[in-house]
Amino acid sequence: MPQFIHRRRFLRRSLQGALTLAALGLGGTSAVRAIEPIQRTGGPRLLPGLAAYSFRDYFIHAGHERERRPPPAQQIDLRQFIDFCAQHACIGAELTSYYFPPDTDDAYLLQLKRHAFLRGVEISGSAVGNRFTLPAGPDRDREIAGVKRWIDRAAVMGAPHLRVFAGAAGDLTPKEAKRLCLEALEECCDHAGKRGVMLGLENHGGIVAEAADLLELVQSVKSPWLGINLDTGNFHTTDPYGDLSRCAPYAVNVQIKVEIQPRGKSREPADMPRLLGMLRDAGYQGYVILEYEAAEDPWTAVPEALRKLRELIEPA
Repeated sequence: MPQFIHRRRFLRRSLQGALTLAALGLGGTSAVRAIEPIQRTGGPRLLPGLAAYSFRDYFIHAGHERERRPPPAQQIDLRQFIDFCAQHACIGAELTSYYFPPDTDDAYLLQLKRHAFLRGVEISGSAVGNRFTLPAGPDRDREIAGVKRWIDRAAVMGAPHLRVFAGAAGDLTPKEAKRLCLEALEECCDHAGKRGVMLGLENHGGIVAEAADLLELVQSVKSPWLGINLDTGNFHTTDPYGDLSRCAPYAVNVQIKVEIQPRGKSREPADMPRLLGMLRDAGYQGYVILEYEAAEDPWTAVPEALRKLRELIEPA
């Protein structure tokens, strides 16, 4: 292909990135190239795994209100969760931050790392709850510090990825909320890059409830350490499959759900072959983490869902 075509394409994309920043009120005198779809070599590779959140009611340590109240004998810790992943042929185990003991330290993180290694399970990442749309002040500082703390913890465990949220606009205008989120993301990405941890911004409602807003925000971040944590059950739009397909080229982690809920409709079973086909079409290479949120007992439903996921990923 002639060099002038490459140059023309580069200039066009650089201009698009600058225009996106200007639309957010963040443009400066220098044009910053927007994050582009991830370029990968070779064919798609999908690595099945499981998120600890799938057993959210059963962890001994839970940082949220439980839907069920299981007796102590039915509760588990993160080591037992890793054992479950090993028993069900998971390549990855996503250790959600909500289920770590309050006194977690580096020694505990290293024990988990060793335990997972000896079970032949990769700690695919962790997930933290946060809100980056808060105005300047102590609350915002705590949110950013909390994400940085979990970046550090992910690095100690050897986890390559940390899921983060954006947040809701609240009383702010969407433009102002996006500006605040972008500033926090760039600060955290700078820290993540120093620790070798990718951040994945999830399509988790708020200011990223729509695919266009999520893509606009991700493309505006000036860091190679950010991508999308693509949750297949979180777009409640008129065309969730289409929106997921648009975002898939930017995915650095995928949380796959067994249900989907288009706008104005009840929950329905997700078309798993279609979801995995969409990832393959995008050339995705990485973890496909089952995050089970349906009503059925996870001890019964999760093994079956994992079996089906593995069959679709690795057909006979």
